Amino acid sequence: MRVLLIGSGGREHALAWKINQSKQLEKLFIASGNGGTENFATNIKLDVTNHDEVIKFCQSEKIDLIIIGPEVPLVAGIVDDLQKAGFNVFGPTKAAAQLEGSKAFTKKLCDEMNIPTAAYAKFDALEPALEYIKAQSFPIVIKADGLAAGKGVTIATNLEEANDAISDCFSGVFGEAGSELVIEEFLEGEELSIFAVSDGKNFITLASAQDHKRAYDGDKGPNTGGMGAYSPAPLLDDKLLKRIESEIIAPTINGMAIRGMPFSGVLFAGLMVKNGAPFLIEHNARFGDPECQVLMMRLNSDILELLMASARGDISDIKLAWSNKAALTVVMAAKGYPVSYEKGDEIKINQPDDENIQIFHAGTLLKGDKIIANGGRVLNITAIGDDVEQAQKSAYQAIKNIDWQNSFYRTDIGWRAVSRNKSPADNK
Repeated sequence: MRVLLIGSGGREHALAWKINQSKQLEKLFIASGNGGTENFATNIKLDVTNHDEVIKFCQSEKIDLIIIGPEVPLVAGIVDDLQKAGFNVFGPTKAAAQLEGSKAFTKKLCDEMNIPTAAYAKFDALEPALEYIKAQSFPIVIKADGLAAGKGVTIATNLEEANDAISDCFSGVFGEAGSELVIEEFLEGEELSIFAVSDGKNFITLASAQDHKRAYDGDKGPNTGGMGAYSPAPLLDDKLLKRIESEIIAPTINGMAIRGMPFSGVLFAGLMVKNGAPFLIEHNARFGDPECQVLMMRLNSDILELLMASARGDISDIKLAWSNKAALTVVMAAKGYPVSYEKGDEIKINQPDDENIQIFHAGTLLKGDKIIANGGRVLNITAIGDDVEQAQKSAYQAIKNIDWQNSFYRTDIGWRAVSRNKSPADNK
């Protein structure tokens, strides 16, 4: 199978690593990849915003399957154009990708399908939003409606913070993503990430994961694209999984089909679990980053078989096998992320000779034989172990073999699982 993977982050490096293990793979191209993906594939320069250019490449290279990693091309409708050209594409259409592209769209779907979520109000102008917030209790959540690379969410603890967040959205801090916003109630509980692969009708729930969104230890600081993750999540048991599938995943898939925009690809449900009950925080239309890294470490099945079945519209015969071990990833980021940071530092990596440890690149590039920092989130140090605590120890030990002065990382990834003082057993 000849495959094109679109994306350049840690998620795409992890997918490339897993795809490379498939016996069905003949050749893998990545547009544009990063400094680590060349170990598994051919990095190519391709303007993915130019859909005709992508189509011509796929035609010339006789590509059998195209996998869309990040959300921006999905929301831009790349899947629609590639499908019209006759290609198998893993990922949702432009209409279906609105589940991530517009928070108001998802909230409306929740209303229609009785999906449990936080109470909310939508605004497309500054003054009504400022007036509304005066009557609300705190903390409260302000979200840019569109794509903001995981940074368009503010948890305001008082009126001043809320007013600032609302003003930021409408002043253009998040670009077009902030032209509308959603204000919703703050839900207390524990966050959980659930992923399901769908063919537009059926779905398969993948293993669970938990992400760490805040920049600093103790879940403090600004929201980021994710500073680490682990899988499985000890929070998830069979009872909770069944509720999530019946109350959130199935109604979403069914509701999109009813709307005439069936969802095919990865449905990523970001949840808050409060007193044992799941509430939808947001949907994403692709694998999470860095959750994908830990999921790929634990998946024992052929990833290409799953992705192609979804692209062809029938996953009914797919069965997945998961390792009963735990995986954990720590994100090394450039100092100053997620606000402002410098690029160009050389990074020296002593790759451990251990199949249980993988260093997935995110924001890197190669200059000759040198690895150069080229982004905010730069490396994902990922380990697998008998439990989260063992995986955690291995990941942080591996970080000691990385020489990069202008970096920072959280030192408490996996703290919730470790604090439970038990080995998490996945229900998959």
